[in-house]
Formats: sequence, structure tokens, C-alpha cells
Amino acid sequence: MEKCTHSKKANRQSIVVPEDCHEVLLHACCAPCSSAIVEWLLQHGIRPTIYYYNPNIFPLEEYEIRKNESKRHAESLGIRWIDADYDHGKWLCSVRGLEQEPERGSRCQLCFRLRLLQTAREAQRLGIKYFATTLASSRWKSLDQISIAGESAAQTVSTPESPVAFWAQNWRKGGLQDRRNQLLREYNFYNQQYCGCEFSMPK
Repeated sequence: MEKCTHSKKANRQSIVVPEDCHEVLLHACCAPCSSAIVEWLLQHGIRPTIYYYNPNIFPLEEYEIRKNESKRHAESLGIRWIDADYDHGKWLCSVRGLEQEPERGSRCQLCFRLRLLQTAREAQRLGIKYFATTLASSRWKSLDQISIAGESAAQTVSTPESPVAFWAQNWRKGGLQDRRNQLLREYNFYNQQYCGCEFSMPK
């Protein structure tokens, strides 16, 4: 498996780009979190394809709102947007027994693993070497958990004939968090108040 270890010199924005990366499959959890990342990628000559795979989101109405906002954002920029299947029941079965885990616990680790494994498979299908996730832009998420899930997904999927690599990047750096908040207002995005699954909903 190839890893994103050989990179261009980190620019002043603290984003480190793999040397041969000109295209990336970006797993997007929502439009607000992806907006500043997508803008940065486009400004630096990297073509993103948005992959919307979030079977954890509950209820269905919430899922549809977030999905439609992500699609609206991509269409406004003229970039490719892919809608993956929504199967919340399957997701529930996969995390059974972990319902009482706290945020950043083992349920979140498994959730990241499932979503990024699907993203890695889609990247390989599309012939896109690198994949990344907007989950790494959220201050509520564990970057270590996300990196572990992404690297594991890449290792599982990658072959010598069709290599896939996870671009492990802290997307909170380089002023992207502030830019995210600006774009949220500019686009008038729906801004969700919880992670997505019913176990993370405010009590």
C-alpha cells in the first residue's frame, strides 16, 4: 500500500499535499465542513470529487437535508458529486452493542472505518489514487481515529495494480476553520447541531 509520506513542502497554510496528487475523492459529511476544503483544493490545482456516504445520519429527513446541501454546494462549483446508498439499518447493525459509547469512543472509530472503507473502494473504482475526508475538519472528531480508519481502509483496498492512499490531513489548519464559518454564512448552509447518528443527538 502507498502512503502519503512523500509530500510537497508544507505551504504557509500548513496543508501538506502528496507530490503526485492532482485529484482526490473527498468523503463529505456535510456542506459546511467541505466548503473551505473544496475551495482550497480548487485554488491549488487539485480536482475534488465529492463522495456523499453517511449512513449513520438519522433521521432520514436530516439525512436528506444534509445531502441536498452538499449537492447544492458541488453543483454551484461545477464539480462532480456522487450520492452513495443510504442504509441506516445496516449501519445500526454494524454498531450494535456500542450504542452507549461516548463520542470519540469505539462506536465512532467503527463508524469512521465503515465510511472510509466504502470511500476507498469508490476511489479505486474511479481510478482516483487519493481519498480524504471532511471529518478531519471537525473539532469534535478525533484526528487519530480518522487517520487510523483511513489508513486501514487504504491498506484493505489497495493493490499493486490499483493503489489507493489516504490523504491524512488536519483540515482545521491554515485558516480553513474561519473560512468555513464565512462560507456557511455566504451560502446560507443548513448547519446541523449534532454529529449525525441518534446516539449523538442532544439530550
